[in-house]
Amino acid sequence: MQARELQVPGAWLFTPPIFADSRGAFTAPFQADAFREAVGHPFKLAQANTSFSRRGVLRGIHYADVPPGQAKYVQCVSGSLLDVIVDIRVGSKTFGQWDAVVLDPKTMSATYLSEGLGHAFLALEDDTVASYLCSTPYNPGAEHGVSPLDPALGLPWGQYVASSDLVLSEKDRAAPTLTEASEVGALPTIDACRARISDLRA
Repeated sequence: MQARELQVPGAWLFTPPIFADSRGAFTAPFQADAFREAVGHPFKLAQANTSFSRRGVLRGIHYADVPPGQAKYVQCVSGSLLDVIVDIRVGSKTFGQWDAVVLDPKTMSATYLSEGLGHAFLALEDDTVASYLCSTPYNPGAEHGVSPLDPALGLPWGQYVASSDLVLSEKDRAAPTLTEASEVGALPTIDACRARISDLRA
Protein backbone atom coordinates (compact mmCIF):
# COMPACT_ATOMS: atom_id res chain seq x y z
CA MET A 1 0.00 0.00 0.00
CA GLN A 2 1.34 3.42 -0.98
CA ALA A 3 0.36 6.37 1.22
CA ARG A 4 0.90 10.04 0.42
CA GLU A 5 -0.21 13.05 2.44
CA LEU A 6 -1.99 15.61 0.30
CA GLN A 7 -1.49 19.38 0.30
CA VAL A 8 -4.15 19.79 2.99
CA PRO A 9 -2.66 18.50 6.29
CA GLY A 10 -4.70 15.60 7.61
CA ALA A 11 -5.69 14.37 4.14
CA TRP A 12 -4.08 11.32 2.52
CA LEU A 13 -4.16 9.33 -0.70
CA PHE A 14 -3.86 5.54 -0.38
CA THR A 15 -3.10 3.40 -3.44
CA PRO A 16 -3.15 -0.40 -3.01
CA PRO A 17 -1.36 -2.93 -5.21
CA ILE A 18 -3.62 -4.67 -7.73
CA PHE A 19 -3.03 -8.34 -8.50
CA ALA A 20 -4.30 -9.28 -11.96
CA ASP A 21 -4.49 -12.65 -13.70
CA SER A 22 -6.62 -14.40 -16.31
CA ARG A 23 -9.64 -14.36 -14.00
CA GLY A 24 -9.59 -10.63 -13.38
CA ALA A 25 -8.02 -8.76 -10.48
CA PHE A 26 -7.90 -8.49 -6.70
CA THR A 27 -6.98 -5.63 -4.39
CA ALA A 28 -7.41 -4.55 -0.77
CA PRO A 29 -8.28 -0.82 -0.82
CA PHE A 30 -8.27 -0.48 2.97
CA GLN A 31 -5.54 -2.02 5.12
CA ALA A 32 -5.63 -1.21 8.83
CA ASP A 33 -1.91 -1.62 9.47
CA ALA A 34 -0.88 0.54 6.51
CA PHE A 35 -3.44 3.17 7.53
CA ARG A 36 -2.20 3.32 11.10
CA GLU A 37 1.43 3.51 10.03
CA ALA A 38 0.72 6.47 7.74
CA VAL A 39 -1.79 8.43 9.81
CA GLY A 40 -0.60 7.61 13.32
CA HIS A 41 -3.79 6.11 14.74
CA PRO A 42 -6.30 3.39 13.79
CA PHE A 43 -9.41 4.06 11.77
CA LYS A 44 -12.52 3.57 13.88
CA LEU A 45 -15.27 2.32 11.59
CA ALA A 46 -18.82 3.24 12.58
CA GLN A 47 -20.66 3.29 9.25
CA ALA A 48 -20.12 2.42 5.59
CA ASN A 49 -21.91 4.55 2.97
CA THR A 50 -22.51 4.10 -0.75
CA SER A 51 -23.81 6.73 -3.17
CA PHE A 52 -24.93 6.34 -6.78
CA SER A 53 -24.65 9.36 -9.07
CA ARG A 54 -25.04 10.32 -12.69
CA ARG A 55 -22.54 12.54 -14.46
CA GLY A 56 -22.55 16.09 -13.12
CA VAL A 57 -23.87 15.29 -9.64
CA LEU A 58 -21.97 17.39 -7.10
CA ARG A 59 -22.18 16.44 -3.42
CA GLY A 60 -20.76 18.62 -0.63
CA ILE A 61 -18.91 20.46 0.80
CA HIS A 62 -19.91 18.48 3.92
CA TYR A 63 -18.41 18.38 7.41
CA ALA A 64 -19.37 17.47 10.97
CA ASP A 65 -19.03 19.19 14.34
CA VAL A 66 -15.78 18.52 16.20
CA PRO A 67 -15.80 16.79 18.60
CA PRO A 68 -16.26 14.10 17.54
CA GLY A 69 -16.19 15.02 13.86
CA GLN A 70 -16.37 12.47 11.08
CA ALA A 71 -13.34 11.12 9.27
CA LYS A 72 -13.91 9.48 5.88
CA TYR A 73 -12.08 6.95 3.73
CA VAL A 74 -13.41 7.39 0.20
CA GLN A 75 -13.07 5.29 -2.93
CA CYS A 76 -14.83 4.98 -6.30
CA VAL A 77 -15.90 1.48 -7.30
CA SER A 78 -17.64 2.34 -10.58
CA GLY A 79 -17.38 5.26 -12.99
CA SER A 80 -15.08 8.05 -11.83
CA LEU A 81 -15.24 11.07 -9.56
CA LEU A 82 -13.29 14.18 -8.65
CA ASP A 83 -12.75 14.05 -4.89
CA VAL A 84 -12.09 17.41 -3.21
CA ILE A 85 -10.91 18.03 0.35
CA VAL A 86 -11.07 21.56 1.76
CA ASP A 87 -9.39 22.89 4.88
CA ILE A 88 -12.24 24.60 6.74
CA ARG A 89 -10.55 24.51 10.16
CA VAL A 90 -10.49 28.00 11.63
CA GLY A 91 -6.95 28.85 12.73
CA SER A 92 -5.29 26.41 10.35
CA LYS A 93 -2.33 27.74 8.37
CA THR A 94 -3.92 26.25 5.25
CA PHE A 95 -7.47 27.50 5.94
CA GLY A 96 -9.39 27.77 2.67
CA GLN A 97 -6.93 25.66 0.70
CA TRP A 98 -7.99 22.47 -1.04
CA ASP A 99 -6.73 19.46 -2.92
CA ALA A 100 -8.43 17.40 -5.64
CA VAL A 101 -7.88 13.80 -6.75
CA VAL A 102 -9.60 11.74 -9.45
CA LEU A 103 -10.74 8.38 -8.06
CA ASP A 104 -11.74 5.42 -10.22
CA PRO A 105 -11.66 1.59 -10.21
CA LYS A 106 -8.54 1.48 -12.39
CA THR A 107 -6.24 2.38 -9.50
CA MET A 108 -8.64 1.76 -6.59
CA SER A 109 -6.98 4.65 -4.80
CA ALA A 110 -8.78 6.09 -1.79
CA THR A 111 -8.69 9.44 -0.06
CA TYR A 112 -8.74 9.84 3.70
CA LEU A 113 -9.83 13.06 5.35
CA SER A 114 -9.47 13.53 9.06
CA GLU A 115 -11.99 15.10 11.41
CA GLY A 116 -12.76 18.75 10.67
CA LEU A 117 -12.00 18.78 6.96
CA GLY A 118 -14.62 19.54 4.34
CA HIS A 119 -15.43 17.00 1.64
CA ALA A 120 -17.09 17.18 -1.77
CA PHE A 121 -17.06 15.14 -4.94
CA LEU A 122 -18.22 15.45 -8.53
CA ALA A 123 -19.37 12.43 -10.56
CA LEU A 124 -17.51 12.47 -13.88
CA GLU A 125 -19.51 9.64 -15.47
CA ASP A 126 -22.96 8.14 -15.33
CA ASP A 127 -23.31 5.24 -12.91
CA THR A 128 -20.58 6.53 -10.63
CA VAL A 129 -20.56 4.68 -7.32
CA ALA A 130 -18.71 6.13 -4.33
CA SER A 131 -18.10 3.97 -1.28
CA TYR A 132 -16.81 5.49 1.92
CA LEU A 133 -16.06 4.41 5.44
CA CYS A 134 -17.05 6.81 8.24
CA SER A 135 -15.61 7.08 11.74
CA THR A 136 -18.92 8.16 13.28
CA PRO A 137 -22.55 7.34 12.41
CA TYR A 138 -24.87 9.72 10.60
CA ASN A 139 -25.97 12.53 12.92
CA PRO A 140 -28.07 15.11 11.05
CA GLY A 141 -27.90 17.63 13.88
CA ALA A 142 -24.10 17.70 13.78
CA GLU A 143 -23.60 17.75 10.01
CA HIS A 144 -23.25 20.94 7.99
CA GLY A 145 -22.20 22.29 4.63
CA VAL A 146 -20.26 24.99 2.84
CA SER A 147 -21.16 25.99 -0.70
CA PRO A 148 -19.18 24.03 -3.29
CA LEU A 149 -19.78 26.97 -5.63
CA ASP A 150 -18.14 29.52 -3.31
CA PRO A 151 -16.21 31.71 -5.77
CA ALA A 152 -13.56 32.49 -3.15
CA LEU A 153 -12.61 28.82 -3.01
CA GLY A 154 -12.43 28.46 -6.78
CA LEU A 155 -12.99 24.72 -6.83
CA PRO A 156 -12.24 23.15 -10.23
CA TRP A 157 -15.62 21.73 -11.18
CA GLY A 158 -15.69 23.64 -14.46
CA GLN A 159 -12.57 21.88 -15.67
CA TYR A 160 -14.56 18.65 -15.78
CA VAL A 161 -18.26 19.48 -16.15
CA ALA A 162 -19.92 22.62 -17.49
CA SER A 163 -21.53 24.70 -14.74
CA SER A 164 -24.91 24.35 -16.46
CA ASP A 165 -24.66 20.56 -16.12
CA LEU A 166 -23.93 20.49 -12.37
CA VAL A 167 -26.62 18.82 -10.27
CA LEU A 168 -26.80 19.82 -6.59
CA SER A 169 -29.27 19.19 -3.80
CA GLU A 170 -31.20 22.24 -2.63
CA LYS A 171 -29.39 21.99 0.69
CA ASP A 172 -25.95 22.10 -0.92
CA ARG A 173 -26.94 24.89 -3.28
CA ALA A 174 -28.19 26.99 -0.35
CA ALA A 175 -25.15 26.35 1.87
CA PRO A 176 -23.20 29.39 3.10
CA THR A 177 -19.84 30.44 1.73
CA LEU A 178 -16.76 29.64 3.76
CA THR A 179 -16.58 33.25 4.97
CA GLU A 180 -20.25 33.28 5.98
CA ALA A 181 -19.90 30.01 7.89
CA SER A 182 -16.81 31.33 9.67
CA GLU A 183 -18.47 34.59 10.63
CA VAL A 184 -21.30 32.79 12.45
CA GLY A 185 -18.95 30.37 14.22
CA ALA A 186 -20.21 27.31 12.35
CA LEU A 187 -16.81 25.87 11.41
CA PRO A 188 -14.54 23.56 13.42
CA THR A 189 -11.36 25.02 14.86
CA ILE A 190 -7.89 23.65 14.32
CA ASP A 191 -7.45 23.36 18.10
CA ALA A 192 -10.55 21.18 18.46
CA CYS A 193 -9.37 18.99 15.58
CA ARG A 194 -5.90 18.61 17.06
CA ALA A 195 -7.39 17.64 20.41
CA ARG A 196 -9.54 15.02 18.70
CA ILE A 197 -6.55 13.55 16.84
CA SER A 198 -4.57 13.51 20.09
CA ASP A 199 -7.35 11.48 21.72
CA LEU A 200 -7.29 9.00 18.85
CA ARG A 201 -3.54 8.55 19.17
CA ALA A 202 -3.66 8.06 22.95
